[in-house]
Amino acid sequence: MKVFKIPGIYKSGFITSIKKERQEKDRLKRDFMPSVLDFGKVRINLARHFGFCYGVENAIEIAYTAIEENPGKRIFLLSEIIHNSHVNAALHENGVRFIMDTSGNQLIPWDEIIEEDVIIIPAFGTTIEMEAILKNKGIKQIYYKSKCPFVEKVWTRVSQIASNDYTVIVHGKPDHEETRATFSHSKNVAPSVVIKDMEEAILLADFIMNRRQAADFTEVFKGRHSEGFDVGQDLTRIGVVNQTTLLASDTQEIADFLLQTIREKYSLNEGNVSDHFANMKDTLCYATNDNQSAVITMLSTEADLAIVVGGYNSSNTSHLVELCDVKLPTYFISSAQSMISGTEIQHWDIHARQLKTTFSYLPAKDPVVIHLTSGASCPDILIENIILKLLSFYNLPLDALQAARAIHDN
Repeated sequence: MKVFKIPGIYKSGFITSIKKERQEKDRLKRDFMPSVLDFGKVRINLARHFGFCYGVENAIEIAYTAIEENPGKRIFLLSEIIHNSHVNAALHENGVRFIMDTSGNQLIPWDEIIEEDVIIIPAFGTTIEMEAILKNKGIKQIYYKSKCPFVEKVWTRVSQIASNDYTVIVHGKPDHEETRATFSHSKNVAPSVVIKDMEEAILLADFIMNRRQAADFTEVFKGRHSEGFDVGQDLTRIGVVNQTTLLASDTQEIADFLLQTIREKYSLNEGNVSDHFANMKDTLCYATNDNQSAVITMLSTEADLAIVVGGYNSSNTSHLVELCDVKLPTYFISSAQSMISGTEIQHWDIHARQLKTTFSYLPAKDPVVIHLTSGASCPDILIENIILKLLSFYNLPLDALQAARAIHDN
């Protein structure tokens, strides 16, 4: 696999050594058990897979390449390069400015952007409409290659579905940059609709089965269907693609449900399913799958609490929190600074979508066992800093980190 040139501010020699040791012992990635860091008073179960993925490292390398290759020029990102505030802040400190925020709100007017400027496309890709704006501006220096290759894989799948006259069903969060980009490309080549969860899949099934009036479709999926969508015609042949950072089980459940709906309507058997339903190929990225599998396996071991690290607007990280949250007390934090003390932690509540402060989050026992993981856009240095902070709470010497061995818990 390609080795990317990533700035040292994101790296941790300690975490790198653990990952390297696990990789050498398990090159086929068959073992998803966590690494155990035993410090005596506190024991940390470190997930088998976490942190920067291929697409994130690629995006960061491209961004810093753009900075290096264009001294003296103004450099802009269309929006956040990835969903991690520390990475985006570092780019901003290096002179990169953001044209839009993560929700698509304009931060810098387009009339201030000129053709001599340098533009970086984020890892999520961008919409056809945005590409047209850049083309009309005459901007020649555009760094497209920061786009995640797994997002590209989804777009390729969209083209395949469209070329076989299927309607594209996009499972994704409608306000997420990746889903907005995928939908833009999808509706350009085929009838398309975005559904965010199983509840909306059930609503879509009602239209497929004629249990709801076709006239209601425009309102139910307002702003999330292609222009001129014909319910009677466009829901007879469908295919499902997904936002790459979602829970694999959720996408599979939705695809299975819609397949069963289509089978019921058209009395299909295995031999003629493809007449109405495109073959479901997994378009989740490998890091999403690996990180989720690692967390599920980690949760099969005992712990007192879980700490998940990442950007609060990170979809893939939020889903790791969801997995942990149903099993044990879980704290979603952005960095070690969120751990104010050994008795107070500030964390993101994914249900209320707001910051929350919890006291006495570390139980009074010996040892305290903690599950620890992070999303695909989280730098390894943040994990190291959190471990160091935990050591300080238990009056353990910081050099214990260097002396610790990652013990594989069989």
